[in-house]
Amino acid sequence: MVRNIFLTALFIVWVLPVFACAHVEKQNLTEVRIVSDSGKEFPKYRTYPHFRQEGNFFYMEATKGQRYSIQVTNKSNRRIGVVIAVDGRNIINGKKTELKRDERMYIIAPHETNMFEGWRTGMDRTNRFFFTEQSDSYAEKVFADASAMGTIALTVYRERLPEIIPYAGSSSRMKEAPGAPATDRSADRAEKKKTEEAGTGFGETNYSPARVVHFDPEPTTAEKIVLKYEWRSE
Repeated sequence: MVRNIFLTALFIVWVLPVFACAHVEKQNLTEVRIVSDSGKEFPKYRTYPHFRQEGNFFYMEATKGQRYSIQVTNKSNRRIGVVIAVDGRNIINGKKTELKRDERMYIIAPHETNMFEGWRTGMDRTNRFFFTEQSDSYAEKVFADASAMGTIALTVYRERLPEIIPYAGSSSRMKEAPGAPATDRSADRAEKKKTEEAGTGFGETNYSPARVVHFDPEPTTAEKIVLKYEWRSE
């Protein structure tokens, strides 16, 4: 009896540190929150796809007309690069994205939090995110693209070490995302559904200065987060 108790105790001593190490390795590099202009977070609910897929997946309720920002916190002690897509379009240049390491990305310093309020249309300006119907969304109106409507997706890349490398570029300019058109291109398509899916619109212009820096991402994705937002009725 005493021997059995001793063996059980020994097993716990050996196994618990292994579990602890595994937990540390799997902890999230980032914290992502979708927040309103009042600072209130939109609740999100963890979900698991039917098929095996890398990443953390969530559902979130959208509120029509509500402006929002994407808040990303870097919980690690290294710089990270974050490729962010809303409705399938890169929020820096508006291009259709596959969330790859060679795309435009935002760089976040260790243990810092950045707030992304809209589509970047210049080095010193963005146009606000707001929840709207699909036909009024930036992706639909400008690009006629509804392939990833109602999604906010991020991929995170760690910086490849050594991380301090002078930027040798000749210009700090970046290609601007095209602005929203004066007319709604979707009006020429088939009759709209009575209740449209949720999408993200192209709102008012905000002053938002940015600069180009050198960042060499590691070849593999460190983390992926996908949020599917929908109206309550859906």
